Amino acid sequence: MTRVLIVDDAAFMRMMLKDILTKNGLTVVGEAVNGADAIEKYGELNPDVVTMDITMPEMDGITSVKKIRALHPQANIIMCSAMGQQPMVLEAIQAGAKDFVVKPFQADRVINSINKVLGR
Repeated sequence: MTRVLIVDDAAFMRMMLKDILTKNGLTVVGEAVNGADAIEKYGELNPDVVTMDITMPEMDGITSVKKIRALHPQANIIMCSAMGQQPMVLEAIQAGAKDFVVKPFQADRVINSINKVLGR
C-alpha cells in the first residue's frame, strides 16, 4: 500500500490528485495547504511519496522540499508545477525533489512518476 501526502494550496488540485491516486489503488494519508503544513504532516504521517506544489502562500514548495529532506533524507517528493515554471522545477530537483509532473494533471504521468521514484 503506497501512502501519499498531497501538498497544494488549491483545494480543487488536491481533489483532482486524490481522485487520480485513489482510482489507481494508492492511499492518500493526508493533505497539506502550504509548505509549513507539509513539514508538520510529513513528520506525523511518514508517507511513501509527497506531491508538492511549487507556488504556495506562507512557505513555497522548494523551501519545504529542502526542510523535509534535511529532516528526512529518504523522502520521495514529486513537484507539481504549472507550465512555464521550468526554472523553478530545476531548482526543486536540485533541492532534493525526485521528479515533477505538470499541471493540469494527466493520470498516467502522475502514476508513472510515483512508480519511478519508488523504483518500480
